[in-house]
Amino acid sequence: MTTTTLLVAALLAVSAVVFNLGCNRARSILRAGGGASARIMHSRPPYHGLWSVLWSVTPAVLVLALWAAAERSVVTALVVDALPSALGELPPERLGLVVNEIRNVAAGVLATQPSPEIAAAAEHYRHLSGVSHGALAVVVLALAALGAAVGLRTIEPSLRARNHVERAIWVFLVASSTVAIFTTIGIVLSVLFESMRFFAAVPVSEFLFGTEWSPQTAIRADQVGSSGAFGAVPLFTGTLMISFIAMLVAAPVGLLSAIYLAEYATPRLRAVAKPVLEILAGIPTVVYGFFAALTVAPWLRGAGEALGLSVSSESALAAGVVMGLMLIPFISSLSDDVINAVPQAMRDGSYALGATRSETIVQVIIPAALPGIVGGFLLAVSRAIGETMIVVMAAGLAANLTANPLEAVTTVTVQIVTLLVGDQEFDSPKTLAAFALGLVLFAVTLVLNVIALHVVRKYREQYE
Repeated sequence: MTTTTLLVAALLAVSAVVFNLGCNRARSILRAGGGASARIMHSRPPYHGLWSVLWSVTPAVLVLALWAAAERSVVTALVVDALPSALGELPPERLGLVVNEIRNVAAGVLATQPSPEIAAAAEHYRHLSGVSHGALAVVVLALAALGAAVGLRTIEPSLRARNHVERAIWVFLVASSTVAIFTTIGIVLSVLFESMRFFAAVPVSEFLFGTEWSPQTAIRADQVGSSGAFGAVPLFTGTLMISFIAMLVAAPVGLLSAIYLAEYATPRLRAVAKPVLEILAGIPTVVYGFFAALTVAPWLRGAGEALGLSVSSESALAAGVVMGLMLIPFISSLSDDVINAVPQAMRDGSYALGATRSETIVQVIIPAALPGIVGGFLLAVSRAIGETMIVVMAAGLAANLTANPLEAVTTVTVQIVTLLVGDQEFDSPKTLAAFALGLVLFAVTLVLNVIALHVVRKYREQYE
């Protein structure tokens, strides 16, 4: 276990102890003052316990986070300053390689026998890291103890502990939401800036409307493939084809299974069938990819040969069918929740008018739940568009512009993975094309999610 993990566990234990001490101190004040103190005590004992925990943990956690963020850089700078002049005066890129080697040797990752200078630097790195870890443990635990003492001393009948604790929780929630917002903004800006670099070399019209995708570029102009083709239309059509096939499988099966579980199945059968169905959602996508490549694709190829059709060993149909199986629990669960949200009074009113169960489902329940069902379908489409592993293993890497689902195609996400595999220099259009594809994918999924939310909000029925 790392030092940070041990310190976090220690802080959790300290928090439990300090919470009990704070509660006991508040209770002792209540008992000492009798009924009069109970009337003037602003907050209940658990809030005083939480107040003491805030005093104890907050400064310790802040120091732990800052120390963990700066420790590696500080230790590395000290090690670099202590290097011999022959190593310390190297150019920045070569010095970076030396620093990585020192860290690997210090961690025990030995590809080859290190030189004496590197071995000495690695030993120095380990020594400084050990000193840093020890100092961190002492500082964090001392701050926790000091903060606990201060927090416990502030407990008194007039302390507005509940207000302070709730204010701290509010600040924590706001900070968490702010981090999520800025993370999203950072992702968008990073993809956007790299995409602008790509579009400076490749016209937007060629990328969006070109019909040939061959991003391999050569280093020298006299090599084959010195100018790549970046027409992304084959990727878009392959993505849409596989997603369409997946929805053809997932939408009816998922919706019908949701209707059965919500309206026809007995409670006992539902308690068994629903968890079994949702097990599909917990299977890793790489396992679906194995199933598609080793079972579905050969079966489709054999069935096609029996019918006189030419089916590729890697086809859009195989990937789409297996992806549809993966999306079934997603659609079924969302649709089941929406159908169960329809009030029972609407069902009873339909039955009172003489409608059968099937007529009630078709004419009352489904129309009432339709906005949520459509929203679930659109979210499933977004999931299908972003899927990668199933397509890699079942549909292949060939960027074919075709409408035949029996042929091999590829998708946007697969090409992003292909372009960024291995060590890459982010200066060529080949690598920057991945960011342009990511920007398009982000825009498409964002539009689908916005449409889904709009449909749900516009047509949602409010029931009492």
